[in-house]
Amino acid sequence: MRIRIVDAFTDRAFTGNPAAVLLLDSEAFPEADRLQEIALEMNLSETAFAHPLPPGGTADWALRWFTPATEVDMCGHATLATAHVLHTTGTASGTVRFAARCGILSATAHADGSLTLDFPTAPLTPATAPSGLAAALGAEPLSVLDTGEHIGDLLVELADETSVRELTPDFAALASCSRRGIIATAPAEDPARGYDFVSRGFFPRVGIDEDPVTGSAHTALAPFWSARLGRDELTGLQVSARTGLVHTSLRGDRTLLTGNAVTVLDGELLTGF
Repeated sequence: MRIRIVDAFTDRAFTGNPAAVLLLDSEAFPEADRLQEIALEMNLSETAFAHPLPPGGTADWALRWFTPATEVDMCGHATLATAHVLHTTGTASGTVRFAARCGILSATAHADGSLTLDFPTAPLTPATAPSGLAAALGAEPLSVLDTGEHIGDLLVELADETSVRELTPDFAALASCSRRGIIATAPAEDPARGYDFVSRGFFPRVGIDEDPVTGSAHTALAPFWSARLGRDELTGLQVSARTGLVHTSLRGDRTLLTGNAVTVLDGELLTGF
């Protein structure tokens, strides 16, 4: 079985967020325990598994995502990586619809090689900062918002871009502060550099201390910063060590996430299911 590693939300290898992608030829997923073992072996932020669905339905492929520790409800970068594999291998063209735990998602390929994901917009509600959040994160939040059921993160606004870039969290302490993770964000210091806001994502609770580029987080970052900046079209820079750009377009209860992807490894999984 072919297995590919794709760097998502970047146009350069060894940047962005790597995801493993396995396209299954079966009509159903293998046992979840087996999928989890493969994800642990890959040891990337996410491993995506997809199998084709019968024609005529509401989706073309079924899609699931696993961190090294658990299955998650929503993942942007591994969806982008899966769509990239489908399009670059000629398996699909145009718009591909995915059936996932968070509902129907889609990915549309463009002539320039970029892809646009159509995801549900995260419902943001003000939240009280959990006890110990500031100490665990290493910075004092200006505001804290809950991102809803499928994401399960806390969106934490910090004072400025430098504060986000210089965070050195206590990951063990941070793991108890949210259902999934913490998204730290601030406005861009200089929007002329090509981005409107910055972020970092920490998810020790699901086996990822820091995620290089978190697509799902941008379904919360988009409405947050669109309300602050007065524009529906924005660009976010996730300032992890690998970095990555996510172009966001707010469409009410849907958020469009656009980015590029690069396949860096194409191999064969030698063990069966």
